[in-house]
Amino acid sequence: MPRFLAVYTMKPEDLARFRSLPKPEQDAIDAVGFQQWVDWEARNAAFFPDRGGMVGRTTRVTKDGIADAVNPFCGYIVVEADTIEAAARLFENHPHFTVFPGDGVDIMPFLTDAR
Repeated sequence: MPRFLAVYTMKPEDLARFRSLPKPEQDAIDAVGFQQWVDWEARNAAFFPDRGGMVGRTTRVTKDGIADAVNPFCGYIVVEADTIEAAARLFENHPHFTVFPGDGVDIMPFLTDAR
């Protein structure tokens, strides 16, 4: 079955706005969102050969060296689905952007199979 990389994205300013909320408000959002996320993963577990995870600050390596970098990536998961459209449908109304300040989920096919 085809595999796809799903990358959770979030604008830094949206995360900053969320982190500026009072701590009890953040905790309330987290409680609702995390439970919805866990439930979503459980419902769709058969599609996830690698559940991935959330990621932190970025370090970029180029021909010029190593430096801090900024990108919108905040997590990933590997999806198995018949088509990219089927993979994308799994993320409709996902708590990443319906509860949390996430901006979207980018779905990309793997062009090589590293299994």
